[in-house]
Amino acid sequence: MTTFAEPVTVAPSTPAVATDLLSRLRTAVAAHPGRPAVHAADGSLDFAALERRTAALAAALRASGVRRGDRVGVHLARTLDLPVALLAVWRAGAAYVPLDPAYPAERIAFMAADARLTAVVSAQAAPPVPAGVAVLRPDAAAPAAPGPADPDAPHPLDPAYVIYTSGSTGRPKGVEVPHGAVADLVAGLEGIGAYRPGPSVVAWNASVSFDASVQQWARICRGDTLVVVDDARRADPAALAALLDEHAVTDLDLTPSHWQLLREPLLGGGARVPRLFMGGEPVPGRTWRELADGGVEAFNLYGPTECTVDAIAARITGPGPHLGAPLPGVRAHLLDERLVPVTEPGAVGELYLGGPGLAHGYAGQPGLTAGRFVADPFAQEPGARMYRTGDQARRSADGLLEYVGRVDRQVKLRGFRVELGEVEHAVAALDGVGAAAVTVHEPAPGDTRLAAYVTGASADPAALVAALRRTLPAHLVPATVTVLDALPLTPNGKVDHRALPAPAAPAAPEAAGGGVAEQVAEVWRTVLGVPEVLPTDDFLTLGGHSLAALRVVHLLRRKLNVELQLRHLLDAADLAAFTEAVQRAATTAPATARPTLAPRRPAVR
Repeated sequence: MTTFAEPVTVAPSTPAVATDLLSRLRTAVAAHPGRPAVHAADGSLDFAALERRTAALAAALRASGVRRGDRVGVHLARTLDLPVALLAVWRAGAAYVPLDPAYPAERIAFMAADARLTAVVSAQAAPPVPAGVAVLRPDAAAPAAPGPADPDAPHPLDPAYVIYTSGSTGRPKGVEVPHGAVADLVAGLEGIGAYRPGPSVVAWNASVSFDASVQQWARICRGDTLVVVDDARRADPAALAALLDEHAVTDLDLTPSHWQLLREPLLGGGARVPRLFMGGEPVPGRTWRELADGGVEAFNLYGPTECTVDAIAARITGPGPHLGAPLPGVRAHLLDERLVPVTEPGAVGELYLGGPGLAHGYAGQPGLTAGRFVADPFAQEPGARMYRTGDQARRSADGLLEYVGRVDRQVKLRGFRVELGEVEHAVAALDGVGAAAVTVHEPAPGDTRLAAYVTGASADPAALVAALRRTLPAHLVPATVTVLDALPLTPNGKVDHRALPAPAAPAAPEAAGGGVAEQVAEVWRTVLGVPEVLPTDDFLTLGGHSLAALRVVHLLRRKLNVELQLRHLLDAADLAAFTEAVQRAATTAPATARPTLAPRRPAVR
């Protein structure tokens, strides 16, 4: 791992030669056609089969009118079809735009229209995209008459993908990233030893709408085997651990929050833990020390979507968290508000990043792009840009960067980037709301939630949350809505977010009952941070989310010695229905009777 060359600006090391990823994929197919390329819940493909399927879909895309530089939506679940579609879009010369089927239809329709899609690959006959956009099934093939051949290898500046992130103005923004930046990302991680020289088995854990997915799925282009983690197993720590075991996964990318739920099934049995790639949110000190002291091979990866996933990396070793040093080719500057370098160790500045990993900018928003991608006065080449991350950092005595916080109101929530302004816009637009403010609330360490505050005599918190769920992805929906007579203001008339009260808690009802019912209710109260729960309460309405659901299932498995699955909670309409599911599970299959997993296979090295 390289360290800072001098105290102000980190001079980039010589980057590895970044061959475009489609060329690297062709090399892998030719060298090892029979090697497993993809495993998913619905089957497996070797590299030869992957080549055939991507070629067929790419030909169908070109026959539908897709041309170099176009954008193609990918509206698919986590199956074999997903990596096939992404590679086919690239082979057709286009950039892919992920459209997560779990998102509300209104959100998908906005992204599809904003991106000006030429086509969309979807298993649905009528996905929520504008009229005139060609819809192709993932198993589509070109007509009998051959279409144009694969275009030449993509130019480094050709767009590779557009991923939408939360926008402070209330409008999601699409970050357009070129092929050269993705190739540089893979080469850079290879250059610091984060990727092994030989083939690895990589778990694809992140949502395709989250930029960390690029670092995971694109590794198939270097000949690695990809294990697509479906939603059910991703949300169940025991099932995910079994999947890693089944396929002898060597590399796993996850957020620190996800690790907290997965650590017990991985560490508890004394099995070999895959090499971990942590990102999406700061690594807590206790997690850092646990991994470092336990000898788990792990990397801390930092980088905004606008800088192609990862720009700075560190091995997780030593006493405490830090960001580390830039990847090869990345320029990192620590600057004050006048763009003057911050030189004193321990002094706080804003982090700016430059180099070949920068995105083109925000699709269709040149003004916003110009405000965040600014001229780099420290670069040698003319016209170089740097990205203003909005992250505050400081430099340790040994020259490594340490994360401090944000200069704006952007937050990270379970790995997702959230602009509080976007959520505020959505809340304020609802009927019955006079004014709105949104902040973060942490009822327990590591359990960060969104809390909304509104004015309006007719505002109904439950109805507002239900309305938001119809338009916003789950990670943008506030866990609580508190109605106030007026929002607190600063002396200059702006909302004083620091003066907002603690989120409103439900009124204390009658006890939920004894025995199993009371134990289930107690777990809900503990995890959700509420004083009481009613049998008719809905888990999501009380502020529950996917990680909180995993905690509930985990605690009840241990408390009641019961074989419980995440679906039991997510399928239940309310606490009473979930309690019935727990009671049925307790009488049919206690946890001690679970079948023993097959012996752990040795990991591929």
